Amino acid sequence: QVQLVESGGGLVQAGGSLRLSCAASGRTVSYYAMGWFRQAPGKEREFVAAASRSGGNTYYADSVKGRFTISRDNAKNTVYLQMNSLKPEDTAIYYCAAKGPPYYSDINSYWNSRRYDYWGQGTQVTVSS
Repeated sequence: QVQLVESGGGLVQAGGSLRLSCAASGRTVSYYAMGWFRQAPGKEREFVAAASRSGGNTYYADSVKGRFTISRDNAKNTVYLQMNSLKPEDTAIYYCAAKGPPYYSDINSYWNSRRYDYWGQGTQVTVSS
């Protein structure tokens, strides 16, 4: 199994940037497809981005496409979420998640939070207007 710890959240003004990190321990992160999700107060957890095990395939929610970038450094056992042009509606707790086998051939299949096996504790991102 794997343990996930997110970091890099904070308070930023609209239009600013943040980079979130998800550090994995235990099993190597290369064993897992990885995703980022977020949950705002009073709302359900929603998909943000996913990356295949190699990082060669990525998938984004429409709301963040063109602004956020998911990447992974398997050698460092870390997954990242670069967030640019932040908006107040991006305010949420951000979670990273890991999906072990069986893997989906279609990266678009990783939008569903119930398909993931392991979760981090989350990091708060607050965007002020």
